[in-house]
Amino acid sequence: MPLARKRQICLTDTPYYHCVSRCVRRAYLCGEDKFTGKSFEHRRQWVEDRLLFLSTVFAIEVCAFAIMSNHSHVVLHVNVEKANDWTDKQVCSRWHKLHKGTLLTQKFMSTDSPLLTDAQRTTLHATLSIYRQRLTDISWFMRELNEPIARKANHEDQCTGHFWEGRFKSQALLDEHAVAACMVYVDLNPIRAKLASTPETSEHTSIKRRIRDFKKGKQPTTLMPFVGNPTQPQPPGLTFNLIDYLKLVDLSGRSLHPNKSGSIDIDESPILQRLGLDEKSWQCLFSSFETSFSMAAGQINTLKNYKRRRRQKYG
Repeated sequence: MPLARKRQICLTDTPYYHCVSRCVRRAYLCGEDKFTGKSFEHRRQWVEDRLLFLSTVFAIEVCAFAIMSNHSHVVLHVNVEKANDWTDKQVCSRWHKLHKGTLLTQKFMSTDSPLLTDAQRTTLHATLSIYRQRLTDISWFMRELNEPIARKANHEDQCTGHFWEGRFKSQALLDEHAVAACMVYVDLNPIRAKLASTPETSEHTSIKRRIRDFKKGKQPTTLMPFVGNPTQPQPPGLTFNLIDYLKLVDLSGRSLHPNKSGSIDIDESPILQRLGLDEKSWQCLFSSFETSFSMAAGQINTLKNYKRRRRQKYG
């Protein structure tokens, strides 16, 4: 029996999570129906657009994503401090991008200084506290991602019923090693599935978006940025070097499928040494990420500490 979501996602353990959603019928809901030849490829863009929109609403940052023909991968980072710094107006404004809210929240946003009774202020404060919490909740993020896509696809198919499987799968990424390995694993999904031969031609992936903006001398505003390994205070972000990460993805992709026609011609990346992993252990980590780890991922000592904390908390 699967664990309750609140037991799988615990921000005191880690703010990083890998989430996977799969289509119910799997074969062609976001790809091409091999029996009729009808293409549903445009739905992959629906998912990508919705995902990146939500990253501008929630205090949840997208580290990596890959939208495949029958499932999607996202690596998420929950930024609770960011949500706590928002004013009540900012919280309300963000929630209203997703839902109408209540008559009270609409009144609150309609003027700079709304006239509210004490009871209304108490109710408003409680409501905004709920909104603030939801905007850091991965379950709410995935719900806001998947439900609109399901409704839109069912409308297009003129049918009803489930589009996605009932629950998304989540993995806790307990340390920097797990985050890096999972991001590489996600970014290489199209290459593994023979849908692309290089990262720059991998449609509907974070790696292609990063490469596109990298050529323009910037990083995507809708993805969590790389800040390197700073020796002085810098904005929050992934503690990898972007160039090293791009090299790592290409090197890993070449090692992952040495017998396939596509090849990635980029020099070996130094990030393996910085993370303290040899090439053999790194390949084992990224090549079988979903099957090697169940509910959480990390180094052995990190996983042992995680298991001990969960046992103490839940018995």
